[in-house]
Amino acid sequence: MSQAVFSTKIALFKGKKIRKTIFNNEWCFSVIDIIEALTGTERPRKYWSDLKQKLIKEGYLEVSDNIGQLKMQAPDKKMRETDCANTETIFRIVQSIPSSRVEPLKRWLARVGYERIQEIENPELATKRTRLLYKLKGYSDDWIEKRMRGIAIREELTDEWKKRGTKEQQDYEILTAEISKATFGVTPSEYQKLKGLKRENLRDHMDDFELIFSMLGERATTEIHRNENSQGILKLKSDAKSGGDIAGGARKKLEKRLKRSIVSPKNYLKKPPDKNLLA
Repeated sequence: MSQAVFSTKIALFKGKKIRKTIFNNEWCFSVIDIIEALTGTERPRKYWSDLKQKLIKEGYLEVSDNIGQLKMQAPDKKMRETDCANTETIFRIVQSIPSSRVEPLKRWLARVGYERIQEIENPELATKRTRLLYKLKGYSDDWIEKRMRGIAIREELTDEWKKRGTKEQQDYEILTAEISKATFGVTPSEYQKLKGLKRENLRDHMDDFELIFSMLGERATTEIHRNENSQGILKLKSDAKSGGDIAGGARKKLEKRLKRSIVSPKNYLKKPPDKNLLA
């Protein structure tokens, strides 16, 4: 693991404190803390050492490869290096722990895996599940329809990028930023800061107009790619700016008529979830 830690926090699991930190833009958790919380052992370091050797002997070398040491605050308040892993690797470790305390989590993982297999066989189930999650969070039906349409348009665009020469995640980020800059005058990261977001999904905090112009910029870009049979990152980047310019031009005309900015620092979701939906 390379060093790129941005913030650290404490999570709670079954009343136990689990140290976690942002690393390479994803949460990483203290393996020792997870082991102690799930097993109740008084020697979590020894338990982890034995379990790690067992995993290696069984051929799960990727688990060991995905473990890295990051500095976290120890009980003595000093920053000390400790074994850490991302969510996927933690789940793999959890599945290897022979403890009754882990069984509920293992059953949950099995259920999630089964649901994902169902969604692969019937993609409509994934769409229904996504709609329900947004509904539970308190979003209106009208907003959900726009968000779901935006997701479909985004997937269509990224499929085109993949077919036309985009390979690295960084390329996707560059092209997305190009559309956003031309559409709204700010990149996605700048937009997140404007709305006071950290790791939250930016589009989940957009209002109707923001979603509509996002869709317009991405849909226009997709059509330009197809119309001009664009290939390679440089041409795709030029197309992305053109697609964004189309949406940006429409945005500016509307702003002039409404006499207000479409680009808003507000988060769209304000009301709490409907308790009846959670019952």
